[in-house]
Amino acid sequence: MGASPSLVMYRILFAALGCFMVATLIYTTITDGSPFRPELLTPWMTATLIDFYVNVVALSVWVAYKETSWVSSVIWIVLLVCLGSAATCAYIVTKLFEISIQDPDQDPINLLLVRSGQAVNVKRSYVNYGKHIFTILGAFMVAVVTYTVVTDGSPFRKELLTPWMAATLIDFYINVFAISLWVAHKETTWISACIWIIFLICLGSITTCTYIVVQLSRLSSQDPVYHVLLNSSSRMGASAPTKKI
Repeated sequence: MGASPSLVMYRILFAALGCFMVATLIYTTITDGSPFRPELLTPWMTATLIDFYVNVVALSVWVAYKETSWVSSVIWIVLLVCLGSAATCAYIVTKLFEISIQDPDQDPINLLLVRSGQAVNVKRSYVNYGKHIFTILGAFMVAVVTYTVVTDGSPFRKELLTPWMAATLIDFYINVFAISLWVAHKETTWISACIWIIFLICLGSITTCTYIVVQLSRLSSQDPVYHVLLNSSSRMGASAPTKKI
């Protein structure tokens, strides 16, 4: 049986986004030179990069959960840090091609989000660590944005949109798109999904951290960690065995 239309669509979508990001990086390097120049590191570029890498932390946690070995986890996380959303798209496409759907009613996003084979039931202390870490990261990002607005003014100024800032924003929002796909899948109504996605677009990793903390706080002591990733209807149908780490 061939892949479902939705699975094929997601593969094409993320492959196209990854190729677009690679093309953007190549074009910007050719036309504007290396990104590793001190003059590019303006206050708002610094704030944008911090915002970007807080989202990378969230994606890296998912990759670490998803992978079955620490070696593959470390390799993919290094790629996420170095290559940004191009690596995000490559990882998602790789995992989508590992999915084989026999039942047309199965949601490929469920299979993408959770770990294949065995679900991992993370210790409660790790869940608490996660809440504390993402609370701190969210608060830190609020402080960064507030400080940059006070010291450097509004980010909505034409002179700030240099070629490398534009490339960084594209990189940032491709990752936001990937996170938004999870949020849209997770939320039970389109209204709540749209509200969270609008906040993701406007506030970036501040919203990412807030959303993760909210979802972690909803876990009961008996819930496996993959309940954070799935919506309520998907959780009711989940029956994967769990392994404690």
